[in-house]
Amino acid sequence: MTQKLRWGIMGCAQIATGSVMPAIQESETGVITAIASRGLEKSSAAAAEFGIEKAYGSYEELLADPDVDAVYIPLPNHLHYEWVIRAAEAGKHVLCEKPIALDSREAAGMVEACRKAGVHLAEAYMYRHHPRITELQEIIAGGEIGELRSIRGTFTYNDATDTSNIRFKSAWGGGSLYDVGCYPLTAARLLFGTEPEAVTVQALFSPEHDNVDMMASGLVEFPGGRSLIFDCGMWAYNRQLLEVLGTEGRIEIPMPFNARFDDAQFFVYGSSGEPRQVEAFGANPYVQQADHFATAVFSGKPWIAEEDPVHNMKLIESCLESARKRERISLV
Repeated sequence: MTQKLRWGIMGCAQIATGSVMPAIQESETGVITAIASRGLEKSSAAAAEFGIEKAYGSYEELLADPDVDAVYIPLPNHLHYEWVIRAAEAGKHVLCEKPIALDSREAAGMVEACRKAGVHLAEAYMYRHHPRITELQEIIAGGEIGELRSIRGTFTYNDATDTSNIRFKSAWGGGSLYDVGCYPLTAARLLFGTEPEAVTVQALFSPEHDNVDMMASGLVEFPGGRSLIFDCGMWAYNRQLLEVLGTEGRIEIPMPFNARFDDAQFFVYGSSGEPRQVEAFGANPYVQQADHFATAVFSGKPWIAEEDPVHNMKLIESCLESARKRERISLV
């Protein structure tokens, strides 16, 4: 492919330098032309490391660069709204790190601003771009496990001693639901192919960590009596799992949100009770994400529905509301 999307990177966060920037450089469709930070020293160092032509000491300079077609925003969650809006107004396509916003109102404003500016907006859930997801959807659609009944999802890790972590700042969009709970929540929406009707969530709000939810677990109700049972946390043993249950079988997906090449397999259990191991095609999901984003820009056809970020944020904010009020919250 000869056409290249020219990227600008807004910030030098670890997710950018450790995963997304190397992936853009490895992709078939993208090239990084500029990087910006709040200080020129930091962006210059990153530019030198990655062989990027331009480094800026402000995000405004990056947005004014006519050689930048699209921006990747890995800034802290509470800054996403402002800079997505400003990027759209500057005519840049936007890939924004998850969660895209602090609530559905912000997400709706971002979607509308990008629609008005005629630019593409996507939320950076890289796992959805891994080829394993397509294989998983095909097995479900093919009826091998019967009618879909429920999903169980977990994503926990323990980083509680790092009290300076931005994930533990309440006003900045900290907490386990924003950070890792969003993964099983978005996975359930994707696999059920519909929107939830209600949520009931219990959470551990820690005064030691600015009262963010350090652990949460809950029930998400979907139409037809189907459900997601999930738990997430930043103060629990490291683990990930996604289980999809049908009337005739189930699918167990280890490492559902971080798989790449050697860990892309999953297991299908049928009537025999013995698992069938599916050796899914491996890939770097960050590279896939970059290529899918560029394809959407070049074709004008979004890879994921335009309103998807709004639905994601409505679900997350409803989970938080349920946990704080300790009651069932309706989404319809």
